[in-house]
Amino acid sequence: MVSQVLVAMDGSAVAEQALRYALDVHSAADVTVLTVVGEPSAMFGEATAIALADDPGESMLEHARPVLERAQAIAAEYDAEIATEVDTGHPARVILNRSGEFDTVVVGSHGGTLADRVFVGNVARKVVDQSPVPVTVVR
Repeated sequence: MVSQVLVAMDGSAVAEQALRYALDVHSAADVTVLTVVGEPSAMFGEATAIALADDPGESMLEHARPVLERAQAIAAEYDAEIATEVDTGHPARVILNRSGEFDTVVVGSHGGTLADRVFVGNVARKVVDQSPVPVTVVR
């Protein structure tokens, strides 16, 4: 039985579908939504802005706020409680570092912009290939 589910969300529609899937299929489980900010990009924009902020922790939360608010809104539609977490770094690495704490991971099949996928790589693929726990990829 699955009791702990990690859902990775990046603000994309497919990430929202991943959360909906987790809430549908694992309705009795504790669901944690993880969003990763400050990921590497071609221009180092978000990562640099967070690192140079007066309060990097607050800046990280501010960048993540829209994703976390959307996750809470989706959970409310299901009358479900979720935990939310924010971390910085490369999304695949962050998700993989946390995945062992959960029974399963749910990710969207793709997310972000085309440029993000070119520079960052395919997060879902890396998570599927390297996760120590089962991974569901939602399209």
